[in-house]
Amino acid sequence: MSNKLFEEFSEVSSKEWKQKIQADLKGADYNETLIWKTNEGIDVKPFYHADEFSSMPNVSSSEATQWQICETIFVADVEKSNVRARGLLNKGAESLKFIIPSEDISIESLLKGIDSNKTQLFFELHFVSVTFTNQLLEVASRDKTIILTDIIGNLARSGNWFSTLQEDHKQFEAIVTNTATISVDVSLYQNAGATIVQQLAYAMAHVNEYLNHLKDKESLQVIFNVSVGTNYFFEIAKLRALRVLWQTLASEYGINSECHIFTIPTKRNKTLYDYNTNLLRTTTECMSAVLGGTNTINNLAYDAIYHKDNEFGNRISRNQLLVLKHESYFDKVNNPSDGAYYIESLTQQLAEKALELFKDIEANGGFLKQLKEGIIQRKIKDSAEKEQTKFNNGEETLLGTNKHPNPDDKMKDELEIYPFVKTNPRKTLIVPIIEKRLAETLEQNRIKTE
Repeated sequence: MSNKLFEEFSEVSSKEWKQKIQADLKGADYNETLIWKTNEGIDVKPFYHADEFSSMPNVSSSEATQWQICETIFVADVEKSNVRARGLLNKGAESLKFIIPSEDISIESLLKGIDSNKTQLFFELHFVSVTFTNQLLEVASRDKTIILTDIIGNLARSGNWFSTLQEDHKQFEAIVTNTATISVDVSLYQNAGATIVQQLAYAMAHVNEYLNHLKDKESLQVIFNVSVGTNYFFEIAKLRALRVLWQTLASEYGINSECHIFTIPTKRNKTLYDYNTNLLRTTTECMSAVLGGTNTINNLAYDAIYHKDNEFGNRISRNQLLVLKHESYFDKVNNPSDGAYYIESLTQQLAEKALELFKDIEANGGFLKQLKEGIIQRKIKDSAEKEQTKFNNGEETLLGTNKHPNPDDKMKDELEIYPFVKTNPRKTLIVPIIEKRLAETLEQNRIKTE
């Protein structure tokens, strides 16, 4: 194919583009009119150009063709959970995540009829026990089984260790020795209102606590559990930046630089009223996850914040992912975001700002120390309050809630589960990090007047 047509035109530099834009603005200020200033301290420009890069970014290692659809099952009844798990695998789920509330659960009964050599299985334990973990791995295939144990994540979420600091670390070390896996819950920070830079920095500082503590690290696999929001391109860049940061940190330790990213849509922007808009939000969030290079996606049902687990909601959420994969071709290109100047620029800036914050945390005693002192909690709270103020003032929009609400919507009698922050006074070692949705106060006021 001839390129003569293109040779007839000279290249246009970013400087020339900006001059043209300024001329077309007819006196309006370029920075005030077209530059978007974000909470992350990033100025988003109206255009990006190749000459802004000293060198072209490296090809990413993400494999978007390999992402898997996951379904989560809370195991209250083993037999029912087993029936449901087998049914989900026949309805499009490619991997399963089991939430195990106690050591009384029989893994052998739970996995009856499920080939753990072919199906990726995740187990989130609400306790820490090397004995149970060993029993689990005697039944499930080691190659396809990931045990999600995050004692620091539990401390941050609940305010307490599972047992004690010493006992938790003792059990945790034994589990990691047996499984060679570390799990880091980054979703907590997003759902509590942390900025993207904070999420990334806390993810690195969180996992670094484990790396500093563990002796044998060479064969470790790290799992990051991440929530994604609707800031489409920023969320794509967030997952890409997470991989870049992990590769940087892992190289310092000389360990495996690849990580597994497990993604779920955020709860923070989900709404009780006009709940069908949650379908739109979760769809774009899942799209960001795929384009950002996630390994596994567990979608959030549109009614998850106020309905108990139900077949219809789960079916719709699963079908959203099936449509993305099989009808929208979101599994055809391994690194779809590579080379997009805007996304590459965001990735670089987010990674740099997060690395700077991470270094500050480490210089001031590390993540665990700052958790115990309440510094991490205060910073997340400050970020959450700024976002909440924007929502309250209408600067941040949730359609159907703080903009174009339907006054005829009635939800008071639809609440099967409590959709707001629960108050449970108890003694804790540290102030827990609390997840809270942006629309909660507004929704509570609406319910009172129904």
